[in-house]
Amino acid sequence: MVHLGTHISSTSLLSTTMRIGFCVTLLFVAVVAGNFNQDFDANWGEGNVKISPNGELLTLSLDKTTGSGIKSKAQYLFGKVDIQLKLVPGNSAGTVTTYYLSSEGKNHDEIDLEFLGNLSGDPYVLHTNVFTEGKGGREQQFYLWFDPTKDFHTYSILWNPQSIVISVDGTPIRQFKNMESSGIAYPKEQPMWLYSSLWDAEDWATRGGLIKTDWTQAPFVASYKNYSVQACLWSPSSSSSSCNSNNNSDNSSSSSSWLNEALDSSGLERIKWAQKNYMIYNYCSDKIRFPQGFPAECSS
Repeated sequence: MVHLGTHISSTSLLSTTMRIGFCVTLLFVAVVAGNFNQDFDANWGEGNVKISPNGELLTLSLDKTTGSGIKSKAQYLFGKVDIQLKLVPGNSAGTVTTYYLSSEGKNHDEIDLEFLGNLSGDPYVLHTNVFTEGKGGREQQFYLWFDPTKDFHTYSILWNPQSIVISVDGTPIRQFKNMESSGIAYPKEQPMWLYSSLWDAEDWATRGGLIKTDWTQAPFVASYKNYSVQACLWSPSSSSSSCNSNNNSDNSSSSSSWLNEALDSSGLERIKWAQKNYMIYNYCSDKIRFPQGFPAECSS
């Protein structure tokens, strides 16, 4: 994964949604309304993973010994994830709180949200990235327009055959469209797990690594609640998804609407607003990084 320090960059407005043909009949769509105890395992720093008895509240912590992280028990091939998160308060410089979908292996797919810690009073940076077949380098960074440490806010990932949309409190801030017709890879073959973690990245996370972690502030704690997943479940035993075009049964349109969800004109205007006012880095406008021309998806 390539990480960048915070840079000031001009806005690149993503264009309108491109719909593609994708024949899929819904066999079963999982709708999971959050129990962290039932649906996740601690995949590192288990002692720093705390879940309330009813499974509704999760906290991850970071101390000088270890960070912590969780991984979903289920795999998904397309889904819509919403989670409420309250970030590390105070001086969180050097820390990174993550929430992402990822497959495994060298040629993995991944959809990243990483919240880069800061000095008290500075804005948090939301670092986003999309990997396809092991290729990342598609970073976009935003300042959040509120203090994400004071209360819970909703962060959403929509991943369907048409596009990936990242939203904050219902406001879309980024779209990565399926442009396979133009020879650009799109994540649609590899099932992904849902992850979250809190870890120390003082070498790059805050002002490009200039501000180091102040361990007198530890433990650093991030809190999660009210997550839900609408998704096509992946079955490793049959190597198939519950969204199966070979099955003629269908679920209710309300539970499967996310599979065909696309940004309307209002959504596109909100992306324009977020990127004009709060985007601070866009790989699609970094001429120093791409002197020979921007990646193909940037022209869409």
